[in-house]
Amino acid sequence: MAHSKKSRKANENAPKLAPRTKKKERVLAGKKKDSGNQAGSRHNENIVAQPQGAGAKKKDPRHGSKTPVKLVLPTQVITPKKEKGPKLNDEQKLLKLEDDPRLNQLLDMLEEGKELPQDDQKWLEKQITQIETLMDKLGITEADDLEHVMKSVTENSDDDLLNKFESGADLLKDFQNKE
Repeated sequence: MAHSKKSRKANENAPKLAPRTKKKERVLAGKKKDSGNQAGSRHNENIVAQPQGAGAKKKDPRHGSKTPVKLVLPTQVITPKKEKGPKLNDEQKLLKLEDDPRLNQLLDMLEEGKELPQDDQKWLEKQITQIETLMDKLGITEADDLEHVMKSVTENSDDDLLNKFESGADLLKDFQNKE
């Protein structure tokens, strides 16, 4: 099929253009009506219209807090609050005090015959008095404590531990407990 060029002539089916109007008859669109607040209204409160009613002044919600903020760093260091865990019973407190590595280190230094600084000495005495009061509450005497230590040392000698390991008694008990 041969190519035919489109004509520029508009026929009756073509879209119609709006009739031209003279410049004098045209209504020019005026300045767009203002919407919103005046420029700088939040900084110049006297420009903003004051609401009428019981003499109340409407505050602009965009303004921040008016409380003064100190710009000087505090000289006192604020320590964070310690989180409190579950309350420990007396036995747990006693075990915790006895397992303290600082306490053990200071006791070892005393056994070696070294002198302790005064602050360490005060701390050590405080810990020992706490341990003694807890032992009194629980009814534990030094003889009972010594017997317990000696019993655990004699039970767990190297030969006994080796024999126990070789026999596999612990494995058998663990297996039986699982079922």
